[in-house]
This record gives sequence, structure tokens and C-alpha cells, in this order.
Amino acid sequence: MAASRKVGSLRLPPLPTVGELIKLYNLRAEKQLSQNFLLDLKLTDKIVRQAGSLTGAHVCEVGPGPGGLTRSILNAEAADVLVVEKDSRFIPGLKLLSEASAGRLRIVHGDILTYRMDRGFPAAISKAWEEVKDPPNLHIIGNLPFSVSTPLIIKWLENIADRTGPFTFGRARLTLTFQKEVAERLTASTGSRQRSRLSIMAQYLCTVKKRFVIPGRAFVPKPEVDVGVVHFTPLVKPQIQQPFKLVEKVVRNVFQFRRKHCHKGIRMLFPEACRLELTEEMMQRADVDPVLRPTELTIPHIRALSDAYAHLCANDPNLFSYDFREELRLKHLGRNHHTSVDAFKEMPSAPQPC
Repeated sequence: MAASRKVGSLRLPPLPTVGELIKLYNLRAEKQLSQNFLLDLKLTDKIVRQAGSLTGAHVCEVGPGPGGLTRSILNAEAADVLVVEKDSRFIPGLKLLSEASAGRLRIVHGDILTYRMDRGFPAAISKAWEEVKDPPNLHIIGNLPFSVSTPLIIKWLENIADRTGPFTFGRARLTLTFQKEVAERLTASTGSRQRSRLSIMAQYLCTVKKRFVIPGRAFVPKPEVDVGVVHFTPLVKPQIQQPFKLVEKVVRNVFQFRRKHCHKGIRMLFPEACRLELTEEMMQRADVDPVLRPTELTIPHIRALSDAYAHLCANDPNLFSYDFREELRLKHLGRNHHTSVDAFKEMPSAPQPC
């Protein structure tokens, strides 16, 4: 009896429905903010179940909007729910939910891209990164606006690599929604059509699983695409032991020519003067077949390429700062303004590698 009373006490009291709150506060989804409301509490409950047990958990919800997913998180017996909402129109409805939650819901009116989540929870919840069976009881959950979903997951992946942001507390897990196409890229296997830069960056750092697909018609307003729910569990040991920005640079260059042989993208890591020589050295050191397509590269392939590139950068400290796009931009700028070669040489610039 005591246990049932405890469970019941954590559930929300009767409240206006999410649809009624939308009418009450005259809320509309803003197309330019790529907002789409999910009003079906059976679906929001299903999203929350993908996170695992939330009993007694700390949860950060990203972009709660009118609070449908928030209700499901609270009803799953989370002890502490922090919501970060940028749009001030939703704050009154969230405050109503906070008052009904007996102090379990905290509201931050701010932008999740700049919010310091490492300051949002008590240090006492931290767990050692190497703790396999007992990660921190901290979850990040969100029905993400399409406009921020990709930059946000890249930001969090970098946080995972550096153990910063929410991952100062340990291997916090994430349960997030994405456009179906993005969800497929995140989880794509080697050789598949959807294999991409995002696949590599997510999978070398996390176990990534697509849980289920929500049809677009379930949202208000109905988006043009379906939505995938993806769960991330950070790995105890990343599959590539190099700095995130170095790995990202290698992967970005490889996939810029996704239909060509992988050496085509690798070449663009190097200045023209030493491009062929260093490309050959990098491919040989990595022992990767230069005629593999980017989508055919496994994470061990990318690890070998990243290690080889790191070795070359160690020999030439200026190499990592080289960006062929910037080189092309400057050449184009020079042509447009009829800049002479001598004048171009006089422009201040960092020392060129090679």
C-alpha cells in the first residue's frame, strides 16, 4: 500500500489537456522555428519509455513547448525535471505544470545551444565515466525542433568526447527526436546509402539505436516528413582516440565527395604544394584502400586515417589549421578584386604548412 501511495503521489493531478492549454494561451507552432506539437500522450509516453526507467531520475528536457512530453516525464516518476525553453509564449503553461508537479519541475527560459547544463544539476549525481553498470541517473530527452537538431547533437557529441557540459556528470543518456532522414543517418551501417559524416561522429562515441518512427500526421501542424526517435548511450571508451575536432575534420573532408574514392576528400586536407605527397603518405600509414567510397569506410578505417593525420600534424604544427575552402575563398576574392600576386602575398596570414 505504501509503495502504491508513493507512486500515485508522483503522478500529476487532473490538468487541462495540452490541446486546451494551446487554446487557452493562443499558442501556434511557428514555422520559422520548425515547431511541431505532439499532443498524443500515448506517443509521448512511448518516447519516454525509450529512455528506460526514470524513477527518481534527473531529466533535462529540450524545447518542451506546450509540455506534452514534460507530462509524460513527470508521470514516469522523475524526481527532478529541468526544461529549457527559448520561446516565451510557452512559459505560462509550463509554470502551471510546475505548480502541479510539487516542485519537481524547474523552468529555464533560454537557448539550449548556449545553456550551461553542467550547472543545472547537483554534483552529487555524478558517476565515474568508467562505471559501466551504474551511469548517472541523468537523462536528456527532447522533441527537437528540426532547425536545431543537427547542430545540437554535434555539440553534445563534442561534449561527450571532451566530457564537458551535461557529461561532466558521467555518461548521461539521450533520447531525442529527429527528422526520419537524420535519424537514419545517425544509425546507418557501413555501406548503406544513408551512411554519412553524422553516422561516423555519433557511432564512434556512442551506441546509437533508432527506436521507432512517429508518422508526421501525429504532429500539429503536420510536418512534411516522419520523425524518428533515437537513443544514445555514450561509450566508456570512444572508438577513436583523437581530439573531436581532428576526427570531425577528417570525416568532413572524406564525405565531401561521398560518391568518389575516399582519397579525393583526403587530398583536401593538404595545401596544393604538398597535396599528392602527403595524401599518399597518409593513406599508406593508415593502410586504407584509397579507392574505397566514403560510405564503405568502417570506424576502424576512420580511426586509422585520424591517427595518420594526427601524426602528420604533429610533424607540421601548421597543418591542422589549413582549410582548403578558405584558400579557395581568398583566391576567388583576389580574382574578383583583380588583386595582383604581389599584393596577395602582402596580405597578413598564418604561416602555411609544408
